[in-house]
Amino acid sequence: MLIIPAIDIYDNSIVRLERGDFDNITYYKNSPLQQAKIFESHGFGIIHIVDLLGSKSGKLTSLESVEKIKSETKLQVEFGGGIRDVKTVAELFNAGVDFVVIGTLPVKNKKEFELIINNYPSEKIIAVIDSINEMLKIGGWTESTKISIYDHIEYCSGLGIKKFLCTDISKDGMLTGTNIDLYKKIMKNYPEIDLIASGGVKDIDDIEKLNKLNPYAVVVGKAIYEEKIDLKELAKVAV
Repeated sequence: MLIIPAIDIYDNSIVRLERGDFDNITYYKNSPLQQAKIFESHGFGIIHIVDLLGSKSGKLTSLESVEKIKSETKLQVEFGGGIRDVKTVAELFNAGVDFVVIGTLPVKNKKEFELIINNYPSEKIIAVIDSINEMLKIGGWTESTKISIYDHIEYCSGLGIKKFLCTDISKDGMLTGTNIDLYKKIMKNYPEIDLIASGGVKDIDDIEKLNKLNPYAVVVGKAIYEEKIDLKELAKVAV
């Protein structure tokens, strides 16, 4: 199981939200570049970056941070937030991003999403499953849909996408534990996909539980910043 530390960026600062609520935002002292270098120094090879303002606005706001991280570290970067067209995807790949994480576009503009799939390798695309009660949310978690996460997986899989980032929004940023049952259900129904679990990891015990389930990867955020998990200990589990 791959461990992917998260860097959520808002107004050029590292932040964490509770359940995606912008009214419950916590700022952290390190810059995105400083934090990326810390992750690299502990042996992590990939990080997960979210442009939170981009998620809401549909426009990239943290490209400069990404470019600095790619130029000053050897980290791979998976990036999400604000990806609404093929032009943005081209910008991100030109900036050195290794994987783009796309959530809203497949719901709002299937034609543009499929254009991206046709123009870039499917292994470079990570589809988002942002879930509340197994229903999809989009727009930086600000907009509900009537789409089942399972219907969404079927659609994206049908286009050749294999990697899926699944976040239980009710758990995210709460440090109350992950939704193991949801991940288990998805992996049972779709054993062919690479599931990236996200949301709610509170301590190293949660990591061990996930490791037994053995998804492709897990994203860890707030537990790191609130020092609930020691990076040295976490690095031992990382593949």
